[in-house]
Amino acid sequence: MKYLLLVTWDSEHMNAQPDQDPAAAKAAAEEEPFPWLDELRARDAWVIGDQLVAPRRARTVRVRDGRKTVTDGRFTETKEAIGGFDLIEADSLDEAVEIASRHPVAAVGAIEVRALLGG
Repeated sequence: MKYLLLVTWDSEHMNAQPDQDPAAAKAAAEEEPFPWLDELRARDAWVIGDQLVAPRRARTVRVRDGRKTVTDGRFTETKEAIGGFDLIEADSLDEAVEIASRHPVAAVGAIEVRALLGG
């Protein structure tokens, strides 16, 4: 079954980081060792994942009575914001939680684990 790991951490810290060129960010990520990801790839348990741009660059879209409203920033005002995601394969929710507990951001932020309805 597939599980989405919503990786959240301090939004002020994310907003303070300078914007990165996507190609440079990808190259830097490929050069940095990431044992958690390496382990999942070796087990064919990692499907896809990525870091998101800073919350300050988000837009929230709502449509009410046929009218579109676009607001700068993310939907909720909280200390933490979604900063990335990983889509993984696991045999159970317990296994997905165990995988999430080893994610490096779990030590400084939070990882929300949710199963995909479509499997």
